[in-house]
Amino acid sequence: MSWMLLILTLPTRNASARMRAWRALKGAGAAVLRDGVYVLPAGPAHRAALAAVAADVDASGGTAWLLEAGGADFTGLFDRTPEYGRLAVEIAACRTAIDRLAEADLARRARKLRKIFDALAAIDFYPGQARLDAAAQLDRLDADVRARLQPGEPAAGTGAVVHHLALEYRRRLWATRKRPWVDRLASAWLIRRFIDPDARFIWLDEPADCPPGAVGFDFEGAEFGHVGERVTFETLLASFGLDADPGLARVAGMVHYLDVGGLPVPESAGLEALLGGMHAMVADDDALLEAATGAFDYLYSSPREGA
Repeated sequence: MSWMLLILTLPTRNASARMRAWRALKGAGAAVLRDGVYVLPAGPAHRAALAAVAADVDASGGTAWLLEAGGADFTGLFDRTPEYGRLAVEIAACRTAIDRLAEADLARRARKLRKIFDALAAIDFYPGQARLDAAAQLDRLDADVRARLQPGEPAAGTGAVVHHLALEYRRRLWATRKRPWVDRLASAWLIRRFIDPDARFIWLDEPADCPPGAVGFDFEGAEFGHVGERVTFETLLASFGLDADPGLARVAGMVHYLDVGGLPVPESAGLEALLGGMHAMVADDDALLEAATGAFDYLYSSPREGA
């Protein structure tokens, strides 16, 4: 087995350079062989990461040597069990507090724990049982959070998206679960702005309360819900041929991240804060939709990158 070794003498009078090196080495997952000697499994990506650190240290007044060596076994230095153990404690604490945290705080905390796990898994070069255990705990937390924040959330369907014409869905009554959060609010906004300008909405105590003739969305058994990796908003986009609109695609990225996680979207934190404040202050669901409509209008109309 081959290894990349980085031997550093950090500049004593350049604290910024020392901090950059430490952060870069930690982010790359480098292990400390001894004071000033860092090691990573050999490979192009790790060589590039360590070479960048070496170049910065040299330019900042320190010294750096990057070597490739074999004949030793450093795998034990990369045991991430302690880090997974600390993460497991945080996951357990979040599950314990799940009924006491405000909804926005709970969603934010769960996403932060998922982000910590993903970052740790990215530098876990020799994964073992600790990683599997942490992943299972995190999945259970995610299920608990969904049950708290989104009771009645539809399970992801396995079928294909069915295509429809908007003209077939004009002047309809649309039904979804009461106290709508991001996916339902965004879907209602999309329906009224792009599918059915005269749409009327009812907010259900239970999915079984959906009246005959109403178009259900975002609940188990509804006409429009989660399909595969798509949340309801994305299903509606695909169903009505709206998924080529770049503005709607940007909104979809935020909605997807806030509803089920995935790749972070920079604007999503602001959207979550706005909707969280509206949710806390506005008790009537029709009024809540009106307030959220302004937020989604602004997001959709905001300048596009490169525009």
